[in-house]
Parts: sequence; structure tokens; C-alpha cells
Amino acid sequence: MASIFTRIVNGEIPCYKIAETDDFLAFLDVNPNSKGHALCIPKKEVDKIFDLDEATYNGLMAFSRQVALAIKKAIPCKRVGMSVIGLEVPHAHVHLIPLHSMEDARFLQKTKMTDAEFQETAEAIKAQL
Repeated sequence: MASIFTRIVNGEIPCYKIAETDDFLAFLDVNPNSKGHALCIPKKEVDKIFDLDEATYNGLMAFSRQVALAIKKAIPCKRVGMSVIGLEVPHAHVHLIPLHSMEDARFLQKTKMTDAEFQETAEAIKAQL
């Protein structure tokens, strides 16, 4: 069965897309730690990040860097943190989280956003790419 992220890649589930290449996709997390929290994924479904082939792993990191730089320009924050946990969805992914404090990196407090706020945030980040 395809992961939720593969279903997003295939267009079966909508997302707030930020960036896309032939191999990678970045979109806003719908349950964000803070405004601008994004996920970067390889389009190829591989469960664990360290199981990616070297070229895909390095490509994902380079793609994530570009997205993180755009987030930093678009979203006021102290810095953009990166987290790779991989327990919640069996598809390699990188969390990019605008950080205001350490609490934003802990996945305990979530930010509620409306559809309009998600769309506005995605457009603001896209404009910085």
C-alpha cells in the first residue's frame, strides 16, 4: 500500500505545495509545529532516510537546503531547524521547522492554521525560491 506521501506525490491527496522537481517535493505540514513547517520528500517511496541511495540522499539534502533558505526569508524566525525522525510515515522525509524557541522542535505543541493561512504561507515561501 502506498504511503500518504506517495499518494500526495500521485495527486490523490491535496497538499500545500512549496517546491517540486522531477525527484523531490516540498509541502507544508498540515499539523505544523510552527507556521511554515514544511516536509521535503523524495518522490520515490523509501521508508528510511539512510536506505536512500547516495545520490537521492544528497539530492534530498540539497533540495531541503533550498527550501529552508526560502522559509527563512518568508517566515520571521530565529532559524530553520531540520529534523528527521521517520516514525510517523513510512516514507523518508525531512521536517523543516521555523524555530522561535526549542519548544517548536519538540513536536508537542502544534499551531492551528486556516486553509487561507496555509495557502498564504505556501505562496510566501514559493516566492522566495
